[in-house]
Amino acid sequence: MKIPDLDADRARYPASAYVREQSLWAIAVYRFGRWNDSRPQGFSQKMCDRIYWLLFRVVETLTGVSFTKAVEIGPGLRIHHFGNIFVHSGAKIGANCTIRQGVTIGNRHEGGGVPVIGDDVELGAYAQVLGGIRLGNGSRVGALSVVLQDVPPGATAVGIPAKIIPPKLSA
Repeated sequence: MKIPDLDADRARYPASAYVREQSLWAIAVYRFGRWNDSRPQGFSQKMCDRIYWLLFRVVETLTGVSFTKAVEIGPGLRIHHFGNIFVHSGAKIGANCTIRQGVTIGNRHEGGGVPVIGDDVELGAYAQVLGGIRLGNGSRVGALSVVLQDVPPGATAVGIPAKIIPPKLSA
């Protein structure tokens, strides 16, 4: 069974990652769920869906990483220091993003918009990205920051509420 994008995720982890990096368990279960949803409906797909939800709950409980197969995540996701990571099911995360422990990606109020995160974005420990905002490609969010506004590509957001630090221009 070949699961799309799992190889790209795995490539961002060190050797023997399945033993030492429990966050990869959550990513593998997520990719399995997305792969299963892309298959034709039938008995096999339905049984695999039940397996997915069982694995999801076990891994969520053991690792503290919670994002369902409804989230759109590009290839190459890397989670450093798993634990207390929550991603709203409507969020979108681009390719080659890095998430650290304690990150929340979600809405600000019930039924509100959710973030869209571009490619190559880094989220620092305990960052909160809330509301219908967009983090541009290559942007960074500092540890403990609360981001409530769009972050342009290449910029950095830090503070509570986060202030935008534009990218440095080449001289």
